[in-house]
Amino acid sequence: MTKITKDTTIGEAIKIDQGIVPILMSAGMHCIGCPSAQGETIEEAAMVHGLDVDALMEAIDDYIASNN
Repeated sequence: MTKITKDTTIGEAIKIDQGIVPILMSAGMHCIGCPSAQGETIEEAAMVHGLDVDALMEAIDDYIASNN
């Protein structure tokens, strides 16, 4: 399985595991389907939305760990 990192684009991350969509949405990233968001990395999107990328990645990693 491909690992999701802060350098993974939003589009790639969703293709890897669609279950992260609620995590991104609850963090305030409501533009998941936006064409420009598909090319942004998780880190870039976090910066745009004023989010702590490390906290966001921890939530994603926790979700993935609990589902494998």
